[in-house]
Amino acid sequence: MNEVFCCQFFLFFACSGQRKFQYLLKILSSFSARLGKLFGNLASSSRKLKVIFDNFPGGSHVFELMARFCYNNGTIEITPSNVVLLNCAAHYMEIGSNSSEKLNLGDQTEKFLEGINYWTWSELLQALKQCQDLLPATNSSFLLEKVLDCLVGRLTLPTLASPFTCSSNNSSSQLSCDTSSTCSMRNNWSQTTWWFEDLLVLNANSFEKVIRMMMSQKLEHATIFRFIVFRLKSIYLSVRPAEECRITAVSINLLSLFDRSSLSCKGLFDILLAARLKNLSKFYKLKLEHLIGSMLDQSTLDHLLVPSPQRNHHVYDVNLVLRLAKAFLLDGSKMSRNQWSKVASLMDSYLIEVAPDFLLKPAKFAALVMVLPDSARESSDRLYQAIDTYLQVHVQLSEEEKMRLCSVVNRDKLSAEALEHLAQNSNFPSRKTLQSFITQQSKINISIHDHFSYLKNSSQSTFHSDAKGEQEDLEQILIYARRHGHSKKIDNLETELQGMQKRVAEWEKVCTMMCSEKRIVTKPSLHGLGKARSLPKLCS
Repeated sequence: MNEVFCCQFFLFFACSGQRKFQYLLKILSSFSARLGKLFGNLASSSRKLKVIFDNFPGGSHVFELMARFCYNNGTIEITPSNVVLLNCAAHYMEIGSNSSEKLNLGDQTEKFLEGINYWTWSELLQALKQCQDLLPATNSSFLLEKVLDCLVGRLTLPTLASPFTCSSNNSSSQLSCDTSSTCSMRNNWSQTTWWFEDLLVLNANSFEKVIRMMMSQKLEHATIFRFIVFRLKSIYLSVRPAEECRITAVSINLLSLFDRSSLSCKGLFDILLAARLKNLSKFYKLKLEHLIGSMLDQSTLDHLLVPSPQRNHHVYDVNLVLRLAKAFLLDGSKMSRNQWSKVASLMDSYLIEVAPDFLLKPAKFAALVMVLPDSARESSDRLYQAIDTYLQVHVQLSEEEKMRLCSVVNRDKLSAEALEHLAQNSNFPSRKTLQSFITQQSKINISIHDHFSYLKNSSQSTFHSDAKGEQEDLEQILIYARRHGHSKKIDNLETELQGMQKRVAEWEKVCTMMCSEKRIVTKPSLHGLGKARSLPKLCS
């Protein structure tokens, strides 16, 4: 907060923690329409006045520049390093709005900005930082757009391999060499990525504007994507965590604008890992995972080997891989046979890698094994290898859990060598035993499906006398299914059973009330013996 004190003919400008500045009020008011309106009728007063300028653009330094302009009778040296500051101060203090063209600071700065295309790269970066610092000061947004547009335009120049080949002397119209640059520090940088580090200063709003400008000016999507990945992987100490989260969220939203061919899975996983380290909304993480899942056929095993956030459960983040595989399945109808084959091979490699993890629960490993349909695999050899490894490490598995895993292997897709190994493998049950298990599972699935259909239909119809009998049958199926490891189906079935029990109880209450009403109504009455109303068949 900046304070301005007025006492007789002097004006004092005070900024918190800095020295005070004393100025002749008459001189400043002759240029600033804003000060003229504030002190026009009070300048001769002996009273001490205090005026507070909230968020004066640039603070005391810029106020001093403005005062220097006024004291020099409307002249000041305008340079790329101060033009943004002077322009914002001119608009804020309304300097020159009632003056001649010569004294109009606003017009002078805007005319100087017309030569922005001839500024050096470092001058543009300095102006960018000033614009971001001055926001939301008057006119700073317009200046920011102008600076960003010039920066992006500089990147699209086909002959510009380095920003330091362009320079300006007081906005001259000719390009010259800038040998004082730090070009030597960037000799090993690519011609398309030399600017990455410089633009780390962008805040979230400027970052989004720059990316959209780059795309509108036809900069290569692959280069823009690499910049986004570079930005999210970089640790920029001056940016607050909340701002980092905003930049990450903006980046994920912008990815939908890119050509798919310009996105690399490695880059997407880098963004995913960066997002995991930030307190980012789950919405953005899932959005990114869906994008990666749709490109899963381009991933490698190294991409999938992401450490688990909960090491006490398993070594690698298998939940992430399951979500990615399910995201791929959502777009499965659009995928070619070759893409399906690549994903199946990738998942088999992942299964072989995680199978030795003794912390990996059977249910989680089974989910990984079953996430892809059998039709996705041309061969079951590597799937068999993964399951065999898992069974050797997890010797404590029940027979039921072993059956569930082994039943996934399609023996018709095993090679002769794998079949020979299987014949001598004591961990795997025989084909006959597995077939019996699969048949048993099929019967349970049919029974559960039939009862689900019945429950759905009966919930929309009237209560009938066999409801309790059906409930008992359902309970028996639950007991049988529980013995054979159908945990998910059991959960759904138990929910339906609870709903059915509730409906039974409600209808029993209604039935009891209606039966009581029947007994009362059917007693002999002195009035209308033959007019007792009949009851529904429900309680008759």
